[in-house]
Amino acid sequence: MNPAARAQELGQRAGWEAAAVGRSVRRALAGPGPERDLAVQAIKAAGAAILAWAVAGWWWQAPLALMAPWTAVALVQSTVYRSVRTGVQQVVLIAAGTVLAAAAAGLTGGNTMAAMAIALPVTALLGNYSRFEGQGVYASTTALFVLVYGSFSGFDILHRLLETLLGAVIGIGVNALILPPVHLRHAHESLYRLPGDGAELLRTMAREMEQGYERRQAQEWYTRARRLPQLLTDLHNARMWTRESLRLNPRRRIRRPPGPGLPSTQWDAAWERVTDHLTALTGMLAEAAGDSPRLRPPPDSVLGEVPRLLHALADVCEADAAALTGGAGPDDGRGMPGADRDAPGGGRQDAPGGDQGAPGDRREEAMRRAWAAQRRLKARLTEHDDETATSVGGLAAEMQRLLYDLDDARPVPAET
Repeated sequence: MNPAARAQELGQRAGWEAAAVGRSVRRALAGPGPERDLAVQAIKAAGAAILAWAVAGWWWQAPLALMAPWTAVALVQSTVYRSVRTGVQQVVLIAAGTVLAAAAAGLTGGNTMAAMAIALPVTALLGNYSRFEGQGVYASTTALFVLVYGSFSGFDILHRLLETLLGAVIGIGVNALILPPVHLRHAHESLYRLPGDGAELLRTMAREMEQGYERRQAQEWYTRARRLPQLLTDLHNARMWTRESLRLNPRRRIRRPPGPGLPSTQWDAAWERVTDHLTALTGMLAEAAGDSPRLRPPPDSVLGEVPRLLHALADVCEADAAALTGGAGPDDGRGMPGADRDAPGGGRQDAPGGDQGAPGDRREEAMRRAWAAQRRLKARLTEHDDETATSVGGLAAEMQRLLYDLDDARPVPAET
């Protein structure tokens, strides 16, 4: 690549990065979200460091006041529990680094180079102990501070420990008492994306099949279906952060976290199967399209039934997304497991007098339409030769698996 083209590429990347930063700033200013949460944590960390310096450096006049703000800024973590755990790790590591550096200085008669040669390998090994996770570097950096500043006396060692404890108390206190972080919002955002993105994919497939899809479009469906499992990974991580953020968090006792409760992990397992079936279904449709298909394409009479089924499934996903937002209340669970799903109407009857606009009722109606379309699709299995019946049968089987698992993916709240 010539220098001019390289410079142009770097300029474009810089522009994209600046635009992304600008979008993040606008989202942080516009309303609650991950960007605002990060901004709040950054301001809290800066405030904790300033407060620690004001106490240790300005008021206390500590000989190495740097230790207090250094510890405080590092302990404004993403959860209160993580702040406490990290604080304990840092106090232990900083104390160990201080003592080891002082001992090495004593053995070498105050020779800084020789003391480093003794202390740093030991502190580096200590820092690699798995229990200290990513905090291990503090043992070595503390030893360097002690040796470079030449503070080896017992009084100096005591000051290092007191400064560290002061910074830890301030950092943990600021994180716990000033807008303590709760990650339930992140779990909700990951949660909504699964049925939302699933609905978008199903709706796109239905519309493009109605117009006569090509192999390129089917491959795009397959690519989008393969991205859905990443949302499950994001949801799993968000659940983990939510559970951790509620540990030792006073905000949990002050008020109930906003938003509806999360469905149980069984919902995640059902959606894991749904994403597997969507991947298999889109892959099969891609193989049955194009100039040289690996499977004989289903006839138009069959493909005419599939969009109705896909639209109905998209309606199910959209109803689930609406239920998960809490706007119309959670699904009341009237569709009990174990019903005869192949019975007329999909084996599910609404309770009389129900609100037909509620997400649960919309879901029931969409599932009935989906099962009716599935029965019409299965009725066409005997109308074709063996080769065509293979693709039609595979399509019907994958659709039925998708229906059963999507029927099981009812967002009934089980956690808060």
